[in-house]
Amino acid sequence: MAYEYNDEIKKRLRRLEGQVRGVLRLMEERKDCKDVITQLSAVRSAADKAIATIVAENLEQCIIEENQTGGDTKRMVKQAIELLVKSR
Repeated sequence: MAYEYNDEIKKRLRRLEGQVRGVLRLMEERKDCKDVITQLSAVRSAADKAIATIVAENLEQCIIEENQTGGDTKRMVKQAIELLVKSR
């Protein structure tokens, strides 16, 4: 099933992309390890939030569609949880 990604999640990922470029810049400037790790932690946190948002929005849409066709929504929830666990 194709999913339509909204502009907000794309904007979030562009911001994440900028954070990664910032980490690379810190490394090129030979900044302190603590600064690099702090920024990398922010990147990881932003990626985790993006993953959770995508899974939640997709799950919501899938459940709506499954309910309309009488499908198995429990299976959808299980798959969403598996995606979140795998992403960690």
